[in-house]
Amino acid sequence: MTQPTRPTVRTLLLAAACAAALLGAAPGVSAQTVTAVMQSSLRVLDPVMTTAHATRDFGYMIFDTVLALDANGQVKPQMAEKWTVSADGKTYTFTLRPGLKWHDGTKVTAADCVASIKRWAEQDKLGQLMIPLMTEMKAIDDNTFSMSFKEPTDLALQALSKPSGSPAFMMPARIAATPSTTPLKEFIGSGPFKFVAAEYKPGLQAVFEKNKDYVPRNEPPSGLAGGKKVYVDRVKWIAMPDSMTGVNALTSGEIDYMQTVPFEMVPMLEGNNAVKVENLSPENTQTVMRFNFLNPPFDNKLIRQAAMIAVKQEDVLKALVGNPKYYTRCVAIFGCNGLYASNAGADIAATGNLAQARALLKQAHYDGTPVVILQTTDVANLSPQPVVIGQALKNAGFNVKMEAMDWQTVVSRRASQAPIDKGGWSIFSTNNDGVEVRDPLTAFGVAANGKRAWFGWPDVPAIETLRGDFIKTTDQAKRKQITDQIQKLVIDEGVLVPLGEYYMPSAYSKKLSGIVKSPVPLFWNLKKGT
Repeated sequence: MTQPTRPTVRTLLLAAACAAALLGAAPGVSAQTVTAVMQSSLRVLDPVMTTAHATRDFGYMIFDTVLALDANGQVKPQMAEKWTVSADGKTYTFTLRPGLKWHDGTKVTAADCVASIKRWAEQDKLGQLMIPLMTEMKAIDDNTFSMSFKEPTDLALQALSKPSGSPAFMMPARIAATPSTTPLKEFIGSGPFKFVAAEYKPGLQAVFEKNKDYVPRNEPPSGLAGGKKVYVDRVKWIAMPDSMTGVNALTSGEIDYMQTVPFEMVPMLEGNNAVKVENLSPENTQTVMRFNFLNPPFDNKLIRQAAMIAVKQEDVLKALVGNPKYYTRCVAIFGCNGLYASNAGADIAATGNLAQARALLKQAHYDGTPVVILQTTDVANLSPQPVVIGQALKNAGFNVKMEAMDWQTVVSRRASQAPIDKGGWSIFSTNNDGVEVRDPLTAFGVAANGKRAWFGWPDVPAIETLRGDFIKTTDQAKRKQITDQIQKLVIDEGVLVPLGEYYMPSAYSKKLSGIVKSPVPLFWNLKKGT
């Protein structure tokens, strides 16, 4: 009996093009298109509902932000033309740039921004800290809105320029009126690209076209700030069945861009004169393990500690990266080389001490309750971690059940607070861009406010008190003291388990130029030659 043949790259691309044509939205033959294989496929589109990078990247294509961080980490105006601060430092007033339009042709107003910020703040961990400190947020006129606080603070600037996790993307007020717990059904922004909804195939393809009405800023692009000039007609994100297929497609010229290339495949591309391999992010990526505090057995602190001690960070990094020159071992929650780097908790954070782990399990009277680990199968820099974690926990005496699925299913599944026997989970692992973990406000994974926290829902009031203290001071020495205390609590309680840092290269056709270096893959300023 003959086996079915695997579809070729060309077959996959032709199928996507035919599907678009059948939908009546196929591009003209003269349209210049950049075809990209992203780190993971796209299924969740609402950027308030998840911190998944694929959704964040989608957000930057079609939405815009009031403020943005440049390549030096400085806050710059984006949709805003300017902002002013009251003499007492409590009120920030933002004036929008002229000529801003939503993709449906209507004018962007201050009321739209107020509604967008309110929806975002209900779910974002920085937004949740900000709202209780705010006395008022209002639209003054069509072009101006203000944010007032109980005490002098620059929290408005930090919130509106937040680059990742859940950036504060702006959308029309009628869309932002959607409850923050309900997924959006309409995706209209004011950003440099428009989403071609008719060509969207969840998990397989997302297509964007140039927003011809977009008015970019005059300055050059810098990080996520500056002029967002679009030089191509369309950008198409497509899924590939595996990384090897993507590498072959890039070398043959059938795709233009591959966001992440597994380390073992880098040598295959480095010798190709038509392809450039480059680290496009200025910061390392942090990989972490997350427990579900709601379900047994990890509602028990001793059992969480046993699990984190059982896993050895070096084993995870070897499986994920391999070559030590590409990774860094450290337990710093706020970045190995960051301003708030700390070694607190190094005695229990992923030490691989199986004897100690077994002793803690005995002390905690672990009864063999199953540990369900969500195992990502389709993303090269997410697949190895759960396998290593699962084996370590088995060696320590845990009853481990691995559940394999693609990353976008993990993204949906990890949001479930259901018990294990009704589709719940115990552990997942993920990666954070360096820009997402710089301090206790941007590092959404350290929030510990129970069911309002990030997936896993830890409830550690002392951490929330310290995050509030961080906001209230600008004294750098005091902030460092606070972050050290937070890290100690985060690791001691098992809120987040740091598994080290690494960087993963991207690859793209040399026909592309003008790629902006950023923690977020950006498609503005990009040109495609022949």
